[in-house]
Amino acid sequence: MTTFTKFKTLAAVSAAVLTLGHSAPAFAQTAWDMATPYPDAEFHTRNIAQFAQDITDATSGGLNITVHSGSSLFKHPEIKRAVQNQFVPIGEVLMANLFNDDPIFGADNIPFIASNYADAKTLWDAQRPLVEAKLAEDGIRLLYAVPWPGQGFYTNKELTAGADLQGMRFRTYNATTARMAELLGAAPTTIEAVEIPQAFSTGIVDAMVTSGATGARTKAWDFTTHFYDLQAWLPKNMIIVNEAAFSGLPEDQQKAILDAAAAAETRGWMMSEEVSTESVKELAANMTVHQPSQALSADLAVVGNTMATEWAASVGDAGKMILDALK
Repeated sequence: MTTFTKFKTLAAVSAAVLTLGHSAPAFAQTAWDMATPYPDAEFHTRNIAQFAQDITDATSGGLNITVHSGSSLFKHPEIKRAVQNQFVPIGEVLMANLFNDDPIFGADNIPFIASNYADAKTLWDAQRPLVEAKLAEDGIRLLYAVPWPGQGFYTNKELTAGADLQGMRFRTYNATTARMAELLGAAPTTIEAVEIPQAFSTGIVDAMVTSGATGARTKAWDFTTHFYDLQAWLPKNMIIVNEAAFSGLPEDQQKAILDAAAAAETRGWMMSEEVSTESVKELAANMTVHQPSQALSADLAVVGNTMATEWAASVGDAGKMILDALK
C-alpha cells in the first residue's frame, strides 16, 4: 500500500470515528490510533503506553488509544503531517525533525548550552509557548515533551581540549552536527547508523556524537574506546494531537488526556534521567568514560555560543528570549 493510499484509507477511518464521537450516545466508546516511531522497549514508548492506559482508566474505557510502535503505522517523517491532516489523531515526533518547518523546533539541538537536565528544563519552559503557538497554526495541540539522555563524544583517542578534534573524521547525521564538527576543526563525515561499526574499524570515521543510551544499546565499546559524557544537548520527543479531534471529545475525556499528559511529562523526564545514569554505568564497565576537562569544556562552550548566536539570528526576538532564559 502506498503512503498516499494509506493516508486516504486512514482519513476515511478517522472521519468515521470522529462522526461516531459526535453522534453516538454519551456511553459510546471512542477508539484512537497513535503513531510512534520507536520500538516497544524504548523508554519513550513505555511511557506512552502508560499514558494511554491512564486515559483508558480515567475515562472508564470511554476513550481507548492503541499505540502503533516502531513506525508500523507511519514512518517518522510522516507522523506530523498525518496528525495535521487527521489521518491519525495523535502521534509522537522528534522535535528537531521539524526544524525545516520553523527553527524554533531546533532550540534543544544547539550543543553545549543546556548540558544537564535542569538547564534542559529551563530551556523547555522558555521554548514551550513558542512551540505550542507554531503547532497551533497547523491545527495541532502539544500534549507533552520528554528529552532523550544527553549526547556525548565517542572516540578512539583521549581528548584534553577542542584542538584534539582537529582533522578527525567526525560522523555527522544532520546539518547541526555537521556545523559543530566544522567549528571544532573536524571533518564532517556522513555515515548511516548501521554502518558505524564498520566505519570505525576501517578508519572512515574517528569520532561520533550520540547519547550514552544509544552507545550502550549498540555496544559502542566494540569499536570505540573512549566516551565523553558531555550532555551536549538533550533533544526532545513530543506528543501531539489533532486539535479538531481533541476538541470533538467530551470535556471529561479532554481533561483525562491533559491530566495523563502532565503525568507522562513528569514521569518521562525521570525515566530519561534514570536511563542516562544506567547507560553511562554500562559504558564505564566496558570502556573508558570521561567527564570533560576544563579546557575541553571551555572550547566546546565557544562552539555552543557560536551556534546559539547563529540559531537565534534565524529565529529573531523569540530566539534571544529562549537563550536569555539560560543565562
